[in-house]
Amino acid sequence: MSLKIAIPKATTPHERRVAASPDTVKKLSGLGCELKIETGAGHDASFTDDMFKEAGAKIVKSAEEACKGADIVLCVQAPTESELKVVPKGAMLVGMLAPYKHTSFTAHYAKAGVNAFSMELMPRITRAQSMDVLSSQSNLAGYKSVLDAAEHFSRAFPMMMTAAGTIPPARIFVMGAGVAGLQAIATAKRLGGIVSATDVRPAAKEQVESLGGTFVAVENDEFKEAETAGGYAKEMSKDYQKQQAALVEETIAKQDIVITTALIPGRPAPVLVTEKMAKSMKPGSVIIDLAVEQGGNCALSKAGKIVEEQGVKIIGHHNVPSRLATDASALYAKNLFNFLTLVINGENGKLEIDWDDDIVKGIALTKDGKIIHPQFTATTKSATTKPTTKKPAAKTETPASPKKKTTAKKTTAKPATPKKKAANAK
Repeated sequence: MSLKIAIPKATTPHERRVAASPDTVKKLSGLGCELKIETGAGHDASFTDDMFKEAGAKIVKSAEEACKGADIVLCVQAPTESELKVVPKGAMLVGMLAPYKHTSFTAHYAKAGVNAFSMELMPRITRAQSMDVLSSQSNLAGYKSVLDAAEHFSRAFPMMMTAAGTIPPARIFVMGAGVAGLQAIATAKRLGGIVSATDVRPAAKEQVESLGGTFVAVENDEFKEAETAGGYAKEMSKDYQKQQAALVEETIAKQDIVITTALIPGRPAPVLVTEKMAKSMKPGSVIIDLAVEQGGNCALSKAGKIVEEQGVKIIGHHNVPSRLATDASALYAKNLFNFLTLVINGENGKLEIDWDDDIVKGIALTKDGKIIHPQFTATTKSATTKPTTKKPAAKTETPASPKKKTTAKKTTAKPATPKKKAANAK
């Protein structure tokens, strides 16, 4: 009997992505799976029902019909409690479930008997790179952040020499050199801007410079130990934060555009740009806050709003990857497909989950009515108990970025005017 996979339409506000693409539908069908997709699920991502049908999926009228009898349910963001009711007991639920943010949801999955897998918890190992949703989505967010900045910036990015005079290049400062930040650097360089960047992770310096950016940070002994084994930034001491803030404050005042991408797994986004820093920028300057949905890196940013203070625009768009829904969906769907090939036997088309596999252990939240992920068992008891709440925290790279940064940034380097280097898009 073939595996049944359901793809319901996303209902989360500001969500335009879908958990499948015609390409992954075709590949999953090739593995012997039977796919049912709720009508209109791919509409906002420019994937029509006919495209899915031609790829081998069956189009159904509702999420309930799609999920009926399903062995696997693929979603974008976490389903609400009412939406969870249509997921069959014993089915796999795979998506960006944001367990740090939705602190009670893990208990709901266990109580419903659903085996839930949260893709943002994917371990940082070579074998899992093709399944890393934080990287695929943050990469697009970093690119889009520069386009958003260009839209609201009243000047050009590159230097232009004309008979009427010379237009100076725009100066762009990227705070956080994870996946989103590095793509922002590369994109801003391609548009002709002078780019500088900061991050507390020592490895980021070489990455920033390889893309033609100038690295800005306080490089002391603490800075050298500022990265976790998973590639994320650690939270820095108050003293370091003070030194870094002074350097950043001096740097920001000289910039035309600031793009912030810093997130810490399981924590609110650190405030990197204070009100004073934002107001120190010239009228017409722009700040793009990619962490706004997790509290924001800029003290003045507001989720879903464009705030203007003393001529400086602070942009806080919701769900930036979703604003590039077609590509974001295609990449996310491929991340899901790559994970499913790990748990579906390609020869007989049966579901075979190795619960001892490092990837499975890294993202599995619940199994057989129990919470099994070590980061959540301590605070949430079990399938049958009333959900306990953990302190909501930010993340998982969306916008954000896989290797996300923290409040402090490093570098002994003077904030000096960024040198121009050849951009190497990665």
